[in-house]
Amino acid sequence: MGRRRLSFLALPLVTTLLLGASLPVRAMVPYVYLPQEKELEGAGLGIAQAATRLLRLGQAEDAARLAELTVRLLPDNPQSWVLLAEAHLRSNKTDKALYALSRAKQLDPNNPGIWFAEGSLALRNGKPADALTLLRKGLQLDPKNASAYFDLGNAQLLLGDPTAALGSFERASGLRKDFWEAINNQGLVLFEAGRTGDAVNRWRRVLKIKPDAAETTLALATALFAGGEGNRAEAVRLTEAALAADPNYVLDSFQKEQLWGPKLREASRKLLALPELKPAVERATANASGTSDSEE
Repeated sequence: MGRRRLSFLALPLVTTLLLGASLPVRAMVPYVYLPQEKELEGAGLGIAQAATRLLRLGQAEDAARLAELTVRLLPDNPQSWVLLAEAHLRSNKTDKALYALSRAKQLDPNNPGIWFAEGSLALRNGKPADALTLLRKGLQLDPKNASAYFDLGNAQLLLGDPTAALGSFERASGLRKDFWEAINNQGLVLFEAGRTGDAVNRWRRVLKIKPDAAETTLALATALFAGGEGNRAEAVRLTEAALAADPNYVLDSFQKEQLWGPKLREASRKLLALPELKPAVERATANASGTSDSEE
């Protein structure tokens, strides 16, 4: 015969007897919940969104800490590594950013954004030849990326190929009509080529898009001053406005970092030496840090 089953009525009695029995006391074993893979993925994506919000708020180091947690939860997600790279870049940790990008590219080698990011990083690290290779590979995958053409133009300019750079800057502004940085850099190339009138036209076009662009304002002032005495008053007014907006442009070294050529820098030195600009130049010199706002 089978073992007799306890009836439901007998259960309370059994429970009472068990509780009253003299049994050894055991420590309670805690129950640990292990999340499932889908839940981990969801948590990782949520943390990634929080990291992205922190980046938008300019809190790069906090964003990097969250992004590092994201790649631990989602180690095979290339976008997590791209996010981590961006956070490290904004924290000026270029070596860590480069490693994160290399991991992302291993996971998704056909993602043009990763090639573009590596190219920008190479450009920032003073390796324009490497940047050229990386950017061109990315443009094979995504031939309509305006920012990549802008970076490509900067690399070409640094490598001494202004004709190719001008073409890249024009391609960038053709793809994005309000890309004032690309139009500004067209002016830099044109001025060095002796096409002062074309440079002036480009810089006036920039100021219609972004009236407070300090670099363009000073470049325009310099070109107008170089063009003759008839433009001196406008050149002085524009220079005062430019130096008030960004005093770093009073420094020849800073102008050079922004890819100003030797002709434009020499003309700027002559402009900044005008007696009527002495107070503005002295204020700018006292306030200049040599660091662009985007890097602070």
